[in-house]
Amino acid sequence: MRAPFIAGNWKMNTTVDEAAQLVKEMRERLDDIVGVEKVLCPPFISLTTVAGLIQGTSIRLGAQNLYSEEKGAYTGEISPLMLRNLCQFVIIGHSERRQYFAETDKMVSKKVQAASKASLKPILCVGERLEEREAGKTGEVVTRQVKLALVGVDAVQGLVIAYEPVWAIGTGRAATGEGANATIGLIRHTIAELYGEATAQSTPVLYGGSVTSTNIVDFIAQPEIDGALVGGASLKASEFLSIVEQTAKVKR
Repeated sequence: MRAPFIAGNWKMNTTVDEAAQLVKEMRERLDDIVGVEKVLCPPFISLTTVAGLIQGTSIRLGAQNLYSEEKGAYTGEISPLMLRNLCQFVIIGHSERRQYFAETDKMVSKKVQAASKASLKPILCVGERLEEREAGKTGEVVTRQVKLALVGVDAVQGLVIAYEPVWAIGTGRAATGEGANATIGLIRHTIAELYGEATAQSTPVLYGGSVTSTNIVDFIAQPEIDGALVGGASLKASEFLSIVEQTAKVKR
């Protein structure tokens, strides 16, 4: 059985002090919720602080990005070696990285390989743009993104995939539970083609895109959806706690 999985992507929000306060507001209740993998993904500058605050709890830590090289003249980048002793997970291929920083499927693949080599667990993001959805290309796009991201990659230990339709991220316009479930089923089928059915059935696949405490059940009640990658709602302690608590209840 796949454990339910909820990750909070704080994006470019919170100072170090604000990040610490947010963790303190929800740490105790979040730690008490059993049966759900709980991951916080603050900005790079807050990783050390958050790591210290959640030490000894059931809460895990993730980074929002990494660079594909271990070291070198890459001003402003963060290597997997810098992250490996700080966190367990790393978000790779988020649509905002693809859109604003021109990340290609090839670059995403290199990052997946780098993360795996450093024993970091990738949260690989895939998803279609609005025009691709309206053209009926959702399946084609997400299948291509998954396959190209994993080119030359052996079965990745701890791989998590997040289906995040670009048109739903930060827009307040979420997909339907049934629609997301169908696409995630296709993603799982693609993983089975690449690595076999056992790996496909053990790989958590999440939904992301305007997830809130009021719609989370619509998604996690679906058989193929294992949890969520939560954006804006993860910046509010009460919202994020409600999302995790509802997930635990539904997936119990």
